[in-house]
Amino acid sequence: MDAVTLAAWVPGLRRARVITRDTQGLPLETLFEFGESLTYSLVYTYDAATREVKWQPRTGKYDAVAGFARFDPAEGGTKLTYGLEQGDGRSPAEKALGEVSILAHAFARWMSEERRR
Repeated sequence: MDAVTLAAWVPGLRRARVITRDTQGLPLETLFEFGESLTYSLVYTYDAATREVKWQPRTGKYDAVAGFARFDPAEGGTKLTYGLEQGDGRSPAEKALGEVSILAHAFARWMSEERRR
């Protein structure tokens, strides 16, 4: 995961920085600055057999998110299964930015822009 890349397309994300990585270079903990004043860190676990990544808050649990993403082969591409639980410290506007359709649209728009470069 490239934390700088996340900040380029995740709505509301001001800054992200990987704190620790595993021996393969995958992030184990990332610090996020989200919205007007939310700061928290997430820790990641990976399951290569199921193609799944999970994240849980380490610091700032009240403001943070928890969730998972699983990537399954599908005809013509990849099927993404995604789940997100948002902390109670988030405002309704901040929670709206975490909706799957908004995130998927932002990612698709960013990918389209990257391909044109």
